[in-house]
Amino acid sequence: MEPWEWDEATWRGKVEKVRAGRSLKPKTWKNGARCAVALSFDADHETNELRDGGESIGRLSWGQYGTRVGVPRILETLKAADVPATFFVPAVAALLHPDEQKRVIAEGHEIGLHGWIHEVNTRVPPEKERELHLRAADTLEKITGVRAVGMRTPSWDFSAVTLEIERELGLVYDSSLMADDDPYELVENGEPTGMVELPVEWIRDDAVYFNMNRFTDLRPYTAPPAVLDIFKREFDRAYKEGGLFLLTMHPHVSGYRSRIFILEELIQHIKSHDDVWFGTHADIARFAKDNADV
Repeated sequence: MEPWEWDEATWRGKVEKVRAGRSLKPKTWKNGARCAVALSFDADHETNELRDGGESIGRLSWGQYGTRVGVPRILETLKAADVPATFFVPAVAALLHPDEQKRVIAEGHEIGLHGWIHEVNTRVPPEKERELHLRAADTLEKITGVRAVGMRTPSWDFSAVTLEIERELGLVYDSSLMADDDPYELVENGEPTGMVELPVEWIRDDAVYFNMNRFTDLRPYTAPPAVLDIFKREFDRAYKEGGLFLLTMHPHVSGYRSRIFILEELIQHIKSHDDVWFGTHADIARFAKDNADV
């Protein structure tokens, strides 16, 4: 049946499966801050190639750059600025680089779920998706000693059963959807779930500006200063509105010598403003849930 042949129950059911519910934006953030800042890094590493069954030594080495150079450079930047962040890590990447995960936790950052091998959820049978997410949660806990409380789905790909699995895992938040700028409660089939959504957006993601694949037509490129300007403008508006600024970056994309300044100068710009709270995704989700302006 073609979409134009669907009856109302069909198209309405698809739309209502997972929706944005009540806003969880508080009047003020922790300690009276005007704006909350959530920096996140999707540490995909070699799984970008592995998830598609790829064997390109070149692309695997690109992933290795993320852990060998990108993450250390990012951690040094965060340490110098004394700000926390959240790293979303596929379980296979964590198994390949367990010492990296231990360092991230030891330096006061959060690690969140990011699938098993960076799989595309909507291409995985529902029961297999459940198995992979549960296995990933157990794997990250075994490596880090900390049970993850949040998930960012790989490639922000959210299936019809993803929320159900997240609820089974007892997660506090998801950070994969795009229905708002500020935190909101996820609603499933018309029922509030208590799950906090920390919304993402491609505008606030470095990959869309820099990624390329020479064997495909993927050739986007934006000059790094222009990307910094976009990120600054996103923060400035969030600050003006008293909301959340959430940024997604990738160690194998922005960890380079000519791009790390984006993170460095963005943090400097943010810290030049009064009343800003840098928090992990978990901290911000919990605060939003407990202090929503209802």
